[in-house]
Amino acid sequence: MTERKFYRTIFTVEVLSEEEPEAVGLETLNYQITEGDWSGRVEKGRSKKVSGKVMAKLLENQGSDPAFFCLDENGNDAD
Repeated sequence: MTERKFYRTIFTVEVLSEEEPEAVGLETLNYQITEGDWSGRVEKGRSKKVSGKVMAKLLENQGSDPAFFCLDENGNDAD
């Protein structure tokens, strides 16, 4: 078990546009809001402290690897 702290934070992005936007990546989203044809606002939601085990699952759910935070698949510190 790891003693490190991990946090899960959800940001909400509101976009106003003349046409319905397609799904885009963060880089395109940023461009469209700051220089493109969309108006946008980002709000930070609540952060929640999570265990290493939960973080490992969250990373896997995003298509990432627990090794991103030097964890094994059970949320323990990787050797």
